[in-house]
Amino acid sequence: MQAILDAASELLLDGYEAATLKAIAERTGIPVASIYHYFADRHQIDVELIQRHVRAFDDRVKAALDASPLETLPEAVETVVDESVAYFRENPSLIQLWYVGRNSMSKTVRDFVRAYDASRAEELAAFLLRRKLVRADMPTRVVGVACEAADRLFDTAFELSPQGDEGTIVETKRLVTAYLETYAART
Repeated sequence: MQAILDAASELLLDGYEAATLKAIAERTGIPVASIYHYFADRHQIDVELIQRHVRAFDDRVKAALDASPLETLPEAVETVVDESVAYFRENPSLIQLWYVGRNSMSKTVRDFVRAYDASRAEELAAFLLRRKLVRADMPTRVVGVACEAADRLFDTAFELSPQGDEGTIVETKRLVTAYLETYAART
C-alpha cells in the first residue's frame, strides 16, 4: 500500500492526470490488478493521500495556534493562512489533489472533503471561541464560509504560481479577517 501511495504522490507532481492507475503500476512494478487488491479505484488512492496530508496539516496548524498567544483575530487568521501556504508549498502533490483533483472528484473524495471541511471549521470556531476572539453567538457556519473562501483563493494563488501568488495570499488574509471581524468579540 505504501509503495502505491508513494508512487501516486510522486506522479501527482507531474499533474493530477499523470497519476493514473496504469502509471502507478508502472512506477511500482505492481500489476494494475494487484492495485485493486488494496484500493477499489484511483479515487480511493486520492482519499488515502488526502487523509495522510490533512492529519499532518491539522497537527501543524494546531501546534502553531497553540504555540502563540494570538491576542487578535488578524493574528489568528495570519497564522492559519501562513501555515496553510507553507504546507502547500512543501507538499505540491497536495495542490494537485486538493485543487486540480477537486474538479474531477468522485463521490468518495467529495464526501471525505466535505466532512473534513466541516470538521476543520468546527475546530477553528472552537479555537476562536476559547481564545475569546469571536462572539459566543457566532454560528460555526461562519468559519466554514471563511475557510471555503480561503480555499477558493488558495486555488487561485497556486494556479497563478506554484509557490502561491503572494498578492492573492495577502488578499486572502484581508478578506477572511474582514469577514470574521464582523463576529469579533468586543472587549
